[in-house]
Amino acid sequence: MRTHIRYFLVMLLLLLQTAGWGLRAQYDKDVFFMRGRQALADGKYARAIENFNVLSQLDTTDYWNFFFRGIAKYNLGDLRGAKRDFDRSVRINPVFTNGYHYRGITQSRFGNYDAALADFQTAIELRPGYDGLYFSRGVTYFLSQQFDKAVSDFDRYIRKEPKDPTAYLNRGASWLFLGDTLKAVTDYNKAIRLDRFDPEGYVRRGRLFATQNKYDLAIADMDKAIELDTTNTFAYFNRAIMHYEQENYREAMSDLNRVLEDEPGNALTLYNRGLISAQLGAYEDALNDMDRVLNINPQNVLAYFNRASIFIELGQYKNALEDYDKAIELYPDFAKAYMNRSYVKNMLGQHKAAKKDYDTAQKKVQEYRAKNITDASSFADTTKKYSSLLSLDAEFAKKDFNDELLQHRDIDIRLRPLYRFVLTGVKDNTSYALDRGYENPLVSRFENALPVGVKVKTSDKDLSAAELDAVEKAAWTSTVQVAPIDLFLRALYDNVGKQFNSAQAYYTAAVDESEGMSGVDGMYRSFYLMNRGVLRAEMIDFISSIESNVQVLSMDDSGNTRARVKDQVIRQYDYSDAIDDMNKAKEIVPDMPYVYYNLGNLYCLSAEHIASIENYTKAINLWPYMGDAYFNRGLVLIYLKDKEKGCIDLSRAGELGVEDAYGVIKKYCEDKNKE
Repeated sequence: MRTHIRYFLVMLLLLLQTAGWGLRAQYDKDVFFMRGRQALADGKYARAIENFNVLSQLDTTDYWNFFFRGIAKYNLGDLRGAKRDFDRSVRINPVFTNGYHYRGITQSRFGNYDAALADFQTAIELRPGYDGLYFSRGVTYFLSQQFDKAVSDFDRYIRKEPKDPTAYLNRGASWLFLGDTLKAVTDYNKAIRLDRFDPEGYVRRGRLFATQNKYDLAIADMDKAIELDTTNTFAYFNRAIMHYEQENYREAMSDLNRVLEDEPGNALTLYNRGLISAQLGAYEDALNDMDRVLNINPQNVLAYFNRASIFIELGQYKNALEDYDKAIELYPDFAKAYMNRSYVKNMLGQHKAAKKDYDTAQKKVQEYRAKNITDASSFADTTKKYSSLLSLDAEFAKKDFNDELLQHRDIDIRLRPLYRFVLTGVKDNTSYALDRGYENPLVSRFENALPVGVKVKTSDKDLSAAELDAVEKAAWTSTVQVAPIDLFLRALYDNVGKQFNSAQAYYTAAVDESEGMSGVDGMYRSFYLMNRGVLRAEMIDFISSIESNVQVLSMDDSGNTRARVKDQVIRQYDYSDAIDDMNKAKEIVPDMPYVYYNLGNLYCLSAEHIASIENYTKAINLWPYMGDAYFNRGLVLIYLKDKEKGCIDLSRAGELGVEDAYGVIKKYCEDKNKE
């Protein structure tokens, strides 16, 4: 059974109110510290990280800075980054209780329970009167299946905090695993009395009632939970299971449909809906759902098994045979699959092969009975129904049905855009303390040589009519002999106006006219090539978007490459011209991180992932603060199933200001142990 446990994170507010900060030597440190604290209190975690980044540069010995940055990262789902900051805080101050406490919470989220318990023990020895430590340790004891110890810690916490409903919910879950349903429901009742507006208590109690076949009470609790939170897909899912058990298939279907409105890629819900559709005779709908399940998780044994059964109902025996073959390939001891495949082979006239499968099934069953296997997840048991709906607390054979994979959601992610020179309208030399832009004398000289504001960025700025007019006048001042830099400016202008063919012509003219030039003017050719290469790539992307065929990395939540449905055709577009421009630009100015970053993107879109990583790495080596490069490299690494390195890169990207990184971290980097 998977029980959702919520960590006691309201302690953050107490920390903000009660911690003694001491005097800071410099006013600017105080300003950034107060900004960071306020951002934390407001839930603006990315902004908090920016301010604590500055503080970490101003003072590398202030453990509070690293601690609070860790809190911000934790709340954004960046557990790896949070742990690194908590590590730093306790290295600086070995008696820092809060550092050990929150590192313990983070370790627990990773499933490192022994390390977490060691941190909690250290914190308790330093501060035995801090009740929140016992709550957090109780959660970890629960997750590590030490339920008696969990109860003991929750007992201690409740004695000091008797009005915290979360503690009763967690202790109730612990009692449930210890087999004491009476104490469990008593705790759930207490939690509901303390907070009648929290749907969690009703969901927990409803699930318990369902295990006791008290479906009227269970459904009533789910109704209440949904009334309090109409977006609670967990409650809809559970109510669907309850309706199904009462053979109210239409109501069950309605609830599953409601889940899929918010979570269209929820594989477990799709699987269950497919089963109900099959039972209602809607076989095509059932097939569509099973196809989607297997598209998300191609290792799903039961999806193959049940899709084969649907094919049998449709008289498609060859398709059924293929699915039984696949199910047996994934789980060679699946007795019922052998039995059903025997039937299919008989229908296809393969009588000898059918007899062999029948004998194999009988052998698997005898082995199963001889071993007296009681594990409900075993697929050798022919008495078990494998066409029943699966609940969130179902147990599966580990080899076949990874519980996490059932919940994977299909997502497409996009790389951060390419870097190029863009018009900014006016020259702007202002900078912010957090802006660690790449400094290059050649780039600066080039920007200053242009009569209007130009910067290297990933997207164009929306220019006012007056700004565009000023750019237009500057671009067409030369009428006799137009220099390459003037041609480049005209290309930038047309780029803003989406005149791509004209822009490309001007870029090409600038490239051609600058060929053979020496000195600085010759080196500027690198910039013309870079922008032309970017434009060529963007023109391809524009075409792909029209064809509804945008180039993206397609992965499930674990970073597995997603299989495409059969009728979805993906064209591979040719980025070779853009790559050629970037390589030529690199030859002229070999220390430009933007060019290597762009090559990383282009190689990734060309499915040359190793080359992509190599170029992102080169960009980072040249400019260690290039958050976009960390972000994209992290995505590619996860795509290549190097999750650990990928998530570290995403953490660094978030720290460097790429806020999108935290959304990706939540999808790909969270550990299986949910709160």
